[in-house]
Amino acid sequence: MSVHAPLQGSLFGAAEPHLTGPLPEDREHLAHGAWIVRVPGWVGGDQTLMEELTETTSWHAGRRPMYDRIVDVPRLTASIPKSGPGHPVLREITRALRERFGERMDRIGLALYRDGRDSVAPHGDTVAREMHSSVMATVSCGAPRRFLLAPVAGGGSVSFDLGHGDLLVMGGTIQRTWRHGVPKTNRAVGPRMSIMFRPRWEAAAPQRPTASRL
Repeated sequence: MSVHAPLQGSLFGAAEPHLTGPLPEDREHLAHGAWIVRVPGWVGGDQTLMEELTETTSWHAGRRPMYDRIVDVPRLTASIPKSGPGHPVLREITRALRERFGERMDRIGLALYRDGRDSVAPHGDTVAREMHSSVMATVSCGAPRRFLLAPVAGGGSVSFDLGHGDLLVMGGTIQRTWRHGVPKTNRAVGPRMSIMFRPRWEAAAPQRPTASRL
């Protein structure tokens, strides 16, 4: 599918895509055994990366049932290498993530949020939410969007903006005990691309523990 959303480039992020530094050792611990790692601007040249991936990727516009009708999925999706060749910096990212977190996060998915009307509802990753613990990472390119984290059991939520090459790693029980999403916004915002790095969980997903082990 062709994408005609205007990618409003600027000097910020217009360099050749590259990693700006090593990954930190510290983690931010959340409730219920979940943790995150945030690295602002970890991927330099994010605007260039988003533009190249947008142009070289075959995008999918999904449909889904909602109540008594079928509606458009409010974002475009793709995967690498099935939907396109990707970019050399993606290999650098997977290598850095593997060295830091001990996971081969070489399953790469893409989501393109064309404007503020595109979103993703609160959710846990389909396979990982049945696992005791997991690790996945997201690089956000382009215009920042609000990212929400809320515990399944209720309580205080967490939110922050992600864009301009920011890295977010979610680990521990987070896919099972928290839900994450990107809400719609009425503000005028440019396109944002989420590049998601996951292990191949389907090959050998650990069994979810019984309640006595939680």
